[in-house]
Amino acid sequence: MAVQRLFPTIVYSAPLAGAPGARLKERLLRECLQLRRDDAAGRDWSAERYPGGYTSYGSAHRMHRMSPTFAALERAIDRHVARFTRSLELDLAGRRLAMTDCWVNIMPRGTSHGLHLHPLSTISGTYYVRTPRGCPGLKLEDPRLARMMAAPPRRAQAARENRPWIVLPAEAGGVLLFESWLRHEVPANPVAAERISISFNYSWF
Repeated sequence: MAVQRLFPTIVYSAPLAGAPGARLKERLLRECLQLRRDDAAGRDWSAERYPGGYTSYGSAHRMHRMSPTFAALERAIDRHVARFTRSLELDLAGRRLAMTDCWVNIMPRGTSHGLHLHPLSTISGTYYVRTPRGCPGLKLEDPRLARMMAAPPRRAQAARENRPWIVLPAEAGGVLLFESWLRHEVPANPVAAERISISFNYSWF
C-alpha cells in the first residue's frame, strides 16, 4: 500500500461485565455519595481546585485500599487492564501493572476538568458510575498536536484517526483505559444531574 498508518494511539473501552458489574455499580454509587458527605478535607480541596464539583483526589486517592467495594472494582478492572496491555504489546519483563491510585469525581452542572495527563503512571482510566443523558464524555487530544506546525485544519468530516480531538461518550458501567501520557479533559457538564466517575492509575513495578 502507498499509504501506511503508523504510531496509533490505542484506547480501550468496554462494559465492566454482566450482572455482578451492575450490582457493584449501585454499591459504588452509594459509597461515592457518602464519601462526599463525609470528606470535609476533600470538599475543601475541591472548592479551590475543582470548582463547583467534588473529587477525592486530594484527600482519598487510594479508595481501592480503603473500601472493599472499591477493592472489588479494582479486581474487575485488573482483567480489562490485562487485555489492554496485550493490545499494546508491552513487555513487562515478568512484572505486572498494579493500581496505585483510585479516586472519586462528582461533576454537577457547570463543572469541568481541564486538559491534563497523568505523570508517573503507565495506564490510566475511568469507570463511569452515573452518566445522565447529555453529560460530557472524555475528550482526547491527538498527542502530535503541538508538533503540527503550519498544518492546515482537517476537513469537517475527516476520519476519526485524522481528527485533532475525539470525544468518547461516558456510559454508566463502562471502563475506559488509555496510556497515561495521553492528554484529555472533561468539558463542562451542561445538565442538572451529576456525572459521577471513578478515575485510577496503574503503574509498573
